[in-house]
Amino acid sequence: MKSVEVPTRTLVHALIRADGTVHADELYDVAALLGMSDQQVRLTIKRLVTDGRFTQEGRGRKALLRTTADTERTRAPDVEFVRHAFRQDAGLAPWDGVWHLVAFAVPEARRTARDALREQLGQLGGSPLQGGLYVCANAWEPYVEDEARRLGVLDGVTFVRTDNLRRGDEQDPVALARALWPQQEIAARYERLAEVARQRLDHFGAARTPAERLTAGVELAAEFTRAMEPDPLLPPELLPRPWAGAVARELTARCWALLERQETADGNTEARPRLFQLYDDVVREAAGRAS
Repeated sequence: MKSVEVPTRTLVHALIRADGTVHADELYDVAALLGMSDQQVRLTIKRLVTDGRFTQEGRGRKALLRTTADTERTRAPDVEFVRHAFRQDAGLAPWDGVWHLVAFAVPEARRTARDALREQLGQLGGSPLQGGLYVCANAWEPYVEDEARRLGVLDGVTFVRTDNLRRGDEQDPVALARALWPQQEIAARYERLAEVARQRLDHFGAARTPAERLTAGVELAAEFTRAMEPDPLLPPELLPRPWAGAVARELTARCWALLERQETADGNTEARPRLFQLYDDVVREAAGRAS
């Protein structure tokens, strides 16, 4: 079965339960199945506590970690974007032909804020057209405004919408999307996710212990996040068909649905990580739309 790299810090965050706790015995069991040493886990816990991400009660395998307010704000991938991706796959979020542009002029004295804004624009799916000018195919204005306001640079940000974008001689939307975003690289990440999901479907289908199923779920979540985070979620109208992202997400949804059924049958839902529940909610919504 294809191995999946899961950073120890990512594992800790993936095992946060609905009440904001991580049980150390479960953490050590899953870490061992992922090939991590106890020392590796202990060092990671120490760093997370030192960084103010968790508090710790008890020691060793009897320890209980609790999330802090800082962790709660940044804990999970943005389920809203995941939900939007599934809506796109279902044909429920058609593109209206509008490009969303953001231009910013932040002085050198605010360089740190300027760099942070530029990084956030990329994370929100924007592509640079030229210095200080970014374009996105989705309505990203509320997210950009929130970030610019947080950084204190909103007065230097300009928002523009247009249905007539031309770069040089090129104005075909599909060709522009192909030139502005690394679609092959994005597709490659999804192809890897699809391979992992197919293997985990077989894994979930076999008789497994709760710890083994949880480990496979963590691996799947890590690979899903690795594929989704750099995805600008371009509208299907701008992407090749079939699109690797839609294929991989459908396979991933099948995995989550199967995992949830098995855990429900085992009566193991109370210990279910919150991250899994987020994905379950999106998958159920997608299944409801398809029925």
